[in-house]
Amino acid sequence: MVALAAVLAIVIGMAVGLLGGGGSILTTPLLVYVMDFDAKQAIAASLFVVAVTSLFGLIQHARAGRVRWRTGLIFGAAGMVGAFVGGQIGARLPGSLLLAAFAVMMAATAVAMLRGRRKVEGAGHSGLPLFRILLDGFIVGLVTGLVGAGGGFLVVPALVLLGGLPMPIAVGTSLLVVMMKSIAGFIGYAFTFGGPNGLVALNPETSFNWTVVLIVTAFAIVGALVGARLAGRIHPDRLRKGFGWFVLAMAVFILVQEVGDSILEFAQGSAIQMLEVIAGIVVLVVGITLLIRWPVKETLADYDLPDASVARDSKASEDAK
Repeated sequence: MVALAAVLAIVIGMAVGLLGGGGSILTTPLLVYVMDFDAKQAIAASLFVVAVTSLFGLIQHARAGRVRWRTGLIFGAAGMVGAFVGGQIGARLPGSLLLAAFAVMMAATAVAMLRGRRKVEGAGHSGLPLFRILLDGFIVGLVTGLVGAGGGFLVVPALVLLGGLPMPIAVGTSLLVVMMKSIAGFIGYAFTFGGPNGLVALNPETSFNWTVVLIVTAFAIVGALVGARLAGRIHPDRLRKGFGWFVLAMAVFILVQEVGDSILEFAQGSAIQMLEVIAGIVVLVVGITLLIRWPVKETLADYDLPDASVARDSKASEDAK
């Protein structure tokens, strides 16, 4: 199983390298359903993996001059507060509820990737809207710390719209923000504060097998480096849509695993309850289909998953500098 996890970690890393996101979306299900981690253990470990892989990606973008440090540190500091609070709350919630919330986040990410896209650049600002950046940073961090997801999917559009950053700069800066709030979220899950065990103590509910997590982290980094080299050789729209359908399928799988028994038990209560369940499923499928097919001028997918060739284009890098 460890060998299988290592292979899947390479796939996770390649998704990050090819698409610029998706690490936490895939890491948590890998740890839960392949390595048999508890939900809280998997979320805490996923935050650690994402923090480390984001650091390696940040180094590459920083060398290319695609990191706006001041904006990233301000947004990241607010995100750290939110992520820590979210981690402390998540560590006290039922694991099935956390996985169900995680599945909803996966579905939202998938729908965003499957919808229409249009390139949008952030408008320049004479000054940073500090209050909005701090507020959005806290909220995004809270979501990340709570369910261990919502990295670039939420950070990049905020940096583009609030910070006025061009796309390549926003993508590079987002890795700084994601790294900072993933560290804070991990601390929120991994430690208890002011409890019966002392002022600061390890949370026994989120302790995990460090050997497995370090192996997954190492192979994810290898996959990310490979994916970065392959980026631009595969059509980005096909890649984005294929990944979106895969993430949506995983979201459905997790929801079935976590709430399927309860729904089935409810449906068996009576014929009316059975019809209610069937109607609910139909409405859900139709709603998701309409969201995916509804034409829009701009979506979060534009911000989260830019063309890799554009992100690394040398001319764009020079202009951004």
